[in-house]
Amino acid sequence: MFRVKVKKKALKEAEKMPDSAQESLAVLIEDLRESGPVQPDWPNYSKIGKDIYHCHLSRKWVACWYCEDKSLIIEVYYAGSRENAPY
Repeated sequence: MFRVKVKKKALKEAEKMPDSAQESLAVLIEDLRESGPVQPDWPNYSKIGKDIYHCHLSRKWVACWYCEDKSLIIEVYYAGSRENAPY
């Protein structure tokens, strides 16, 4: 089981998302907690750098997370619109 931390900035941005995207984020966090950073079943999931991943929560909203190699701590550092995504 992994520990998932969500950055304050990501939480603040997530508040601007519609309820359906917020619910998807909650499900993603649970999936990360249960099975780790690799989430190939999520839409548009990809590894975007060394230990950095992202997926779409819906057409317009994305989440990005980081997990150091072999660490049990995952950090969600971005949740928000695709236009502002840091990749």
